[in-house]
Amino acid sequence: MKKLLSKLSGELLSWPRGKYRVVFLVALVVALTLAVWAFFAEPRSFRINEQALSLESWPASCSGLSVAVLADLHVGSPYKGIESLRSLVNQVNASSPDLVLLPGDFVIQGVVGGSFVTPESAAEVLAGLKAPLGVFAVMGNHDWWLDPKRVERAFTEKGIPLLEDASTKISSGHCAFQLVGISDFWEGPHNIDRAMSAIEESETVLAFTHNPDIFPQIPQRIALTIAGHTHGGQVFLPLIGRPIVPSRYGERYAIGHIEEEGKHLFVSPGVGTSILPVRFLVPPEVTLLRLFSRGE
Repeated sequence: MKKLLSKLSGELLSWPRGKYRVVFLVALVVALTLAVWAFFAEPRSFRINEQALSLESWPASCSGLSVAVLADLHVGSPYKGIESLRSLVNQVNASSPDLVLLPGDFVIQGVVGGSFVTPESAAEVLAGLKAPLGVFAVMGNHDWWLDPKRVERAFTEKGIPLLEDASTKISSGHCAFQLVGISDFWEGPHNIDRAMSAIEESETVLAFTHNPDIFPQIPQRIALTIAGHTHGGQVFLPLIGRPIVPSRYGERYAIGHIEEEGKHLFVSPGVGTSILPVRFLVPPEVTLLRLFSRGE
């Protein structure tokens, strides 16, 4: 370390005096500041981001429904361990969502600086989530890579149903719709026909899945599809975009509300990190969606 510092000092002293050295020092300070922000400050931050969506086929009887989306928790990634998860659960409960959806990737594999947390430990904490219409999950590719049966058992034993290519009826008062879970596009069967098999043509459908690349295959009749997986690219560079998005469609389904051919998709940037513990202008978040009928 001493040799490295001595070398850097020598390099700085060898630079021409005057404005060139000032420019270099300013650039160095800016680069170090951005690195600290991207690798420390932003990845360890957290927010609940409330967003309203207006949907053509969402019924007026369900207008205003709030859905908390906890995507890509990657428990054990840097700054996102069990204690952080407990705090997240408390904050989500304080926001009083009507429904909580967990679109997969509960565990990590190989993230730099991370420490593996078992799905059993994560499920035990997530069992503390409260919502009058329930808490439901699907698995992500990292969960499949670990052991899908183990992950499913860990969650169901804690009272969190996994909707893997399955549906369930949600109702409260005059509000009623079918919630459909579609298995992971990379690792699961992602059998949409099976997931929709018990649903009447006249029923409203809200779907959630892990990977948004399934969206072109989603039927027109589904009011909204919710996904995660992309982490919003983890890094957004102004004027350049998102250098890396784990999708065959590039940035097309990277983040936020996408409307195509009358169909609606929402992709959450998620909470944890994968591969590198970096986030830049894509802060970790739980998204609290409020769904409204477009006719209102």
